[in-house]
This record gives sequence, C-alpha cells and structure tokens, in this order.
Amino acid sequence: MDIVTHQISPFDGQKPGTSGLRKKTRTFMEQGYLEAFVQSTFNAIEGCTGKTFVIGGDGRYFNAEAIQTILRMAAANGAARCIVGQNGLLSTPAASNLIRKRQADGGLILSASHNPGGIDADFGIKYNIANGGPAPEQITAAIHAQTKTITGYKTLDAADLDLSEPLKTELGTMVVEVVDPVSDYASLMESLFDFPAIRDLLAGGFAIKFDAMHAVTGPYAREILENRLGAPAGTVLNGTPSVDFGKGHPDPNPIWAKPLVDMVMSDNGPDFAAASDGDGDRNMILGKGVYVTPSDSLAVLAANAHLAPGYSRGLAGVARSMPTSRAADRVAEKLGINAFETPTGWKFFGNLLDAGRATICGEESAGTGSDHVREKDGLWAVLLWLNILAARRMSVADIMRDHWQTYGRDYYSRHDYEAVDKTVAETIMADLAAITALPDGIEKIDSFAYTDPVDNSRSENQGMRVFFTSGARAVMRLSGTGTEGATIRLYLEQYEPADGQLDREPQQALAPLIAAIDDLTDLKTRTGRAGPDVIT
Repeated sequence: MDIVTHQISPFDGQKPGTSGLRKKTRTFMEQGYLEAFVQSTFNAIEGCTGKTFVIGGDGRYFNAEAIQTILRMAAANGAARCIVGQNGLLSTPAASNLIRKRQADGGLILSASHNPGGIDADFGIKYNIANGGPAPEQITAAIHAQTKTITGYKTLDAADLDLSEPLKTELGTMVVEVVDPVSDYASLMESLFDFPAIRDLLAGGFAIKFDAMHAVTGPYAREILENRLGAPAGTVLNGTPSVDFGKGHPDPNPIWAKPLVDMVMSDNGPDFAAASDGDGDRNMILGKGVYVTPSDSLAVLAANAHLAPGYSRGLAGVARSMPTSRAADRVAEKLGINAFETPTGWKFFGNLLDAGRATICGEESAGTGSDHVREKDGLWAVLLWLNILAARRMSVADIMRDHWQTYGRDYYSRHDYEAVDKTVAETIMADLAAITALPDGIEKIDSFAYTDPVDNSRSENQGMRVFFTSGARAVMRLSGTGTEGATIRLYLEQYEPADGQLDREPQQALAPLIAAIDDLTDLKTRTGRAGPDVIT
C-alpha cells in the first residue's frame, strides 16, 4: 500500500461554523473538496503521527464514502489507530463518549445534524478534540487558515474496508477497529439513570413513543428503551437509519415531527413522547396535551436532576446559550448555584464542564446535555425526563404547571426567516447595531460578547440583544448551521411571575414584543416575508 500525495488548490468557503463545515452534499463530493478540508484539519492539529481518532457519522448520503476517504488519509498521515462505528454509524454523543473512554486524541464526526440528507441535500464534518467536545475557536480558526493555503493531501492507495462487522484490521501501518456503536453508550446511560424505576413506570402502563426520524438514534433507542427498559416493541418509530432520513427533515420540532405531535395531542395518545435529530444530539419532549420548549426542558431538568443517581449530589452550575430563555437562571438562583450565559455552539460549554463549573447545559435549539460527555445528547435528555417522571409520578403537564407555579414562566418562541439574501440579512443586523437613540420602552441594545471564565478567551459579535423596560428580551442573530443564504433567527422572551397568568398561548403572550421588534427592524418588509418561515 503506497502513500500518494495529490496536488490540490484551496477551495473557497471552507470556514467551519458553530458545528463544523456544512455544505451541499454535491459540494463535498467534488474532486478533492473533502480531502482538502480533512488534510487542513490534520495540518492544523500538528499532524496525525501516532495519534488515535474516533470516526463515525449519522449515516446520511455520502457518509460511507467519506469515512473510507478519511481512513485512507489518516493512515497516510501516520495515525496509529482509528476507531470506527459499525457501518460507519456513531451518534454525536456516542462519538464523544468513545473519544473520552478510549482516550483518543480526537475525532471526525460526519453529520449536518438536523439538516436534510441526500445527494441534493446537506452534508457536514467537524473535528472534536480529546475531551470529546467540538473544536474550540482557536482550532477551527487554524483549520480555516490551512484551507486557504493547502497545496496537497496524502492518501493511501488501498481498497475500501469492510465496516459491516466489529473487527480489528490494518490499513497500511494503522490499526482500524470497528466497534458496536451502541453498547458503550447504552452502558453509560444505565450508570446515570435509575433504570429499575423507569422499568417499573413503563411496566405499570405509562405509555411512551420515541421518533428516531429515520436517523442514527434508532438503534440506540431500541436497545435502551425497548431492550433494556422493557418498552413494548414498536415504541421506537422510524428507527432504521436512512441515507435521506426517509425523505424527511430530521429536526425534532413541532413542524418536522408533526405526526408525533398529533399523536401525543390526541385523546388516546401516549403519556410521553420524544424525538431526536439526524446525529442524535437534539431532542423534543412532549407529554399528553403539552409541548415542552427546549428552554423550559432545560430548566425542569436542572430543577429535578438530583432525582437521578448520576446527579444525586446536586449540580455545580447550569449553563445556557445566550438566546435560550432565562428560565434555567431562575432555577440556578433558587438552588444557589452559578448560571452561565455563553454564545451559541456547544463548544463554548466545554471549558465550563472540564473545569467543574457547570454540570448541565442547554440550548434553545433543542440541545441539552451534561458533563457525562462533551456534546449535547438527545437520548440523555429523554432518559432524564423518564427518570423524573418515574420518581415524581406526575404527568408532564403537571410537572410543567408545578414548575411555573414555583419559578414563574418565561413565554418564549423562536422565529426563523430562512434563506434570506445574505447582504440583506447582514444589513438588518448592522442597522440594529447602529441604533443609538433608544425608542420608548427599550432599555438597552447591545451586541453580546463573552469572556470565558476559565481561560479568559473572548468571543464578540455573538448576536444582538434588545432589552425592554417591561423585562422582555429579544435576540437576533444569523445562524451558522444552514447551507443556503442566511437564516435570521429572532428569539422572543417575556417573563410572567409565579402568581401571574401562566396558561396563555405563547404567541399571544408574545404578540406585543413581536410587534415592537418588527417596528424596530422592519424585518418582514426587508426580508420580503409576511412572517417567519418556521415558528418554534
């Protein structure tokens, strides 16, 4: 097997976003495109010699081919070992766990998360560091710098490997270890949660459904929910991973998981339902007749985490992304622990988790997790909810009602304006930042900046915040996870105290705030939209 060096020129636009590099699948399939980014990554981490990597993905179109390419390149660049999920599959949290458990030097995760899959849809790749978490900004910046100057890549002249069964083999001088993608992760979950109590809850007739959305979480959910916890066969819906996610959109929200929502809202629906996304790091939580927003879910999990064995000692702190509602902050205040507000992107939680400053973290975009790995974790959130339900023996609706009566309610919604002309979107943001004369009712407008309390690194221009004298808050930022145009995300929040009106419809409760932001930014007119494309 000969090492071959191919000459190559840089590709424009290979700057990693908040979750790695995401482009159209056909772009990644262009000759040399994937190779350029992978070699740039290897160069940015000072090479591969003697290193061990974890490699896997969510099974979307081009996943299998990309893994073979990466294996040959890792071998040619001197890696000692690559640990690969069987059939190339690894959920993002499972990959994080493997990196940590096997003390790997890092990992390459192939996913575009909740974006659609297929030859005409989306693909992505990101590098995770030795703590199991996404590469921090200094590494992604180094990768981007390498993509601008790259002149060639190394690969091995070798045939594809059979990844269909667990085994150990060699590729050149590199060991390739194909592992069961589920077993280590399932055992980790069993160590954190009270599986006997959850089994008893389910055996008593508490009905649940889990929608894997034809994505990577299906095998994990079947093993944990059906095999280990005894849920009836068929509890896991759409549980076989598909390269195009069953021609669906693997984003666990009320829009894209509408059949599950309709099911749980029906008279004979299950007591509890949940869904996860393409790579298994996001979640949606539902109870009979109730949808739990990700922000509320984070707050409820923080308030009740002590009921699970893995968190019985309490929490060191709670962290949330800046656009996420401040509901978790109110829990932290009552618990007497720190609450951290970070930029969007799970990588910003890594230092807090490693330093023991935070135990549970969450984002409004349906990502929740803890210090058990360094990624958000969809099934982890589902199992913590089931543990809480097993301990408290209350319905999801009753738990939410009790929470709001204790802490008050943060009415919250996200409005997405998708595929907006990039220049228009950037101008809207710039004009908001340029406002100096504050209109009546507005207390402050600022651009969010974050200083990491662990290493003092600074991140600026992380989104515009508008604070109102009423206590309401609006956040506007451009998303870094799309592949077409720009997505403007508008986050809206209005607090209602515990003795206030806690049962209003969120869009009605937020209507004055929505109108005030449109008056301030002229958002609908400037984007040419009658309203947002997606409301969650």
